[in-house]
Amino acid sequence: MIRACLGLLFFVAVVTLLPSTVTATEPVRLIFDTDIGNDVDDVLAQAMIHSLQSRGACKLLAITVTKDSELAGPFVDAINTFYGRPDTPIGVVRPGKTPEPGKFLPMAAEKKGDAFRYPHNLLSNKDAPEAVSLLRKTLAAEPDGSVVIAQVGFSTNLARLIDSNGDNASPLSGLDLIRKKVKVLSIMAGAFTAIGGNNHFCEYNVVQDIANCRKLADEWPTPVVWSGFEIGIAVPYPSESIVKDYGYVADHPVAEAYRRYEAPPHNRPTWDLTSVLYAVHPDRGYFDLSPPGRVVVEKDGFTTFEPAADGKHRYLKLTEAQRVRVVEALVQLSSQPPK
Repeated sequence: MIRACLGLLFFVAVVTLLPSTVTATEPVRLIFDTDIGNDVDDVLAQAMIHSLQSRGACKLLAITVTKDSELAGPFVDAINTFYGRPDTPIGVVRPGKTPEPGKFLPMAAEKKGDAFRYPHNLLSNKDAPEAVSLLRKTLAAEPDGSVVIAQVGFSTNLARLIDSNGDNASPLSGLDLIRKKVKVLSIMAGAFTAIGGNNHFCEYNVVQDIANCRKLADEWPTPVVWSGFEIGIAVPYPSESIVKDYGYVADHPVAEAYRRYEAPPHNRPTWDLTSVLYAVHPDRGYFDLSPPGRVVVEKDGFTTFEPAADGKHRYLKLTEAQRVRVVEALVQLSSQPPK
């Protein structure tokens, strides 16, 4: 008995002295760059980010907008406010593409009596900082090699960041600031398989600002992971979730934006959500990756991939088993109530 007790004490002492094999993972430091207002997947992706932050998986540093509509920034602010983070910095493009208000951005201007139906403080894009200046300020304040950027709209802001000069936030050029601070860019753009039998499919995010997407593809200095058009259409968001999972409040901005974009039942592709999921959870096996290489953006916006052992680009791939997992993850994260 004494010998057994001594053995147990020795075991406890040794285990106590051993280094822990379980280490806490720091939240991913995330910047979200979006053309919110052109499709509803941006809204679902923003909701996902807030749920991931509530789970401790990421820290949303800033949101920058590439849609040049006066209500884009206020709508982003309304979603942030709904999820309890009204102080999240927002930067907007000046000038930019697609200025039309779209189907659901006007929600940001609607009122019940004297108050906004969806509360927020940012009243117009005119009242927000310019996106590149906010990107520079945000990057400069973060540890080296720590920031992940999810770009799910046009390449306008990030291409302009490449060309930016030193300022009060940092003396570094944009290229050097990116190289020093950014870990990886997760981007929803392009297509890397035939789409609907079309072998020359030109994807929307690329086509809307071809010059800047070409610049980003050619000059961005860190690893880039592309989520092609084929990934989002492979994992459509089930419309029954909109009906069943968002009823914990009478007015839910995410569910209403989905309905206004297109009345259910419709299962909207989840293009932007896939880039966010990879950005925050790259090591969870949700996706496979192509071999390394280089994405080339042609003059008409068509994207091709050239394998290269030293290439900084990869694109997402998806098996059937992963597809089922990804849909479930996207639904659970997008519909999670505010903390």
